[in-house]
Amino acid sequence: MSLIVSQLPGRYERHLLRKRNNHLFPEAERDITPQALLEAQRLDHEELVEFITGFRALVQRTMQLKPNEESEVILEIKEQLDMTYEQASVLADDQTETKEAISKLTQVIMNTIRSNAAGDPLALDELKQEQEARASHYTLLQFPVVADLLHPESPILEHELAPALLSEDQQGLQAAMELFDSTQLQIICEDASELLRRLEVEGSVPEQAKQRLIEIGTRLTESAAGAIN
Repeated sequence: MSLIVSQLPGRYERHLLRKRNNHLFPEAERDITPQALLEAQRLDHEELVEFITGFRALVQRTMQLKPNEESEVILEIKEQLDMTYEQASVLADDQTETKEAISKLTQVIMNTIRSNAAGDPLALDELKQEQEARASHYTLLQFPVVADLLHPESPILEHELAPALLSEDQQGLQAAMELFDSTQLQIICEDASELLRRLEVEGSVPEQAKQRLIEIGTRLTESAAGAIN
């Protein structure tokens, strides 16, 4: 039976498709049943509906901020907006407009905080660094694997990390590796190496996976050197 997959899947369906006919994952997980696909799509839809409800409430709360609002309230909303952007990044369908709206609301909040910090060079410098860090974070979240890994309930389980990363294209892998320190990269590299050794015995090592392992090893070497320096 043919499967009708989504053009822009959410995190549940996306992880199923990550495993589909993928020799890096256990054989029992490579075939997707129509029932499993429908369940994943149902979960993605429920998550999207829940997100929309919460986002509308957050927008309303942001727009109702008073000119002299307490700083604690402003900071709380800023944190919620940052979390909401991450949540939007794992959802099904095209969330470009939603993420643009979150970015604009965050900018409004940051302008308010910056105005309150006027005359404090240290505070302004910290705000500038925060804005640069947020921009870099948003860039990483453009890659679905990064968004999936950062989700509090990531569909990528710990034992699936190596095969998931080895399945990525070069850009996706490079972005994902930004999330890990040298110790974590060492573990990932060891797990990925062991996985490919097992597959080599079976005679089914994907060429792309070999290249991804080389790239993980290179990043590990660079990370270790940076830690020493």
